[in-house]
Parts: sequence; C-alpha cells; structure tokens
Amino acid sequence: MAMLTVRNLPDEVHRALRVRAALHGHSMEAEVREILEAAVTPEGRVKLGSLLADIGRKAKLTEEEFAVFEQVRDKTPARPVSFE
Repeated sequence: MAMLTVRNLPDEVHRALRVRAALHGHSMEAEVREILEAAVTPEGRVKLGSLLADIGRKAKLTEEEFAVFEQVRDKTPARPVSFE
C-alpha cells in the first residue's frame, strides 16, 4: 500500500482531526483515510455487476434463461497481464 506524508499541517487542523477521530472512535490515521476515500470516490458510481444485474431484471429473465449464461460462461481463472 502507498504511504502519504502531509507536511506543514496547521495545528488547528491537526487538533480538529484528532477530535473528529476520537468522536468516530478511530485513530487519526484511520480518520484521514476515511476522509480521503470519501473525497475521491465518485458519487453515484455504478459497479459493473450491479449494472448487469439491473439489465437482467429489466429484461425479466427467467431462472432457466439466466442458467444459460452460467452454462456458457468461461470459468477459466484469469491470468495476470504480462507486459513483456
């Protein structure tokens, strides 16, 4: 995992982070991770699996029709990409 060092953090911000972390029962490090993740995660992000499941529901597939996908799905484990 990557590491990040933040230099020249004002004392007021440091105190506010410490208080906020305590209120949430987190360490300061965990609180900062949560804040950063929330800041960069796109709102309304749709995940592919959810999107495909929604398409299936809208198409009103029966269990038998859905089972066809399982039968023809390639179950070979994925191999890591090689750039060599």
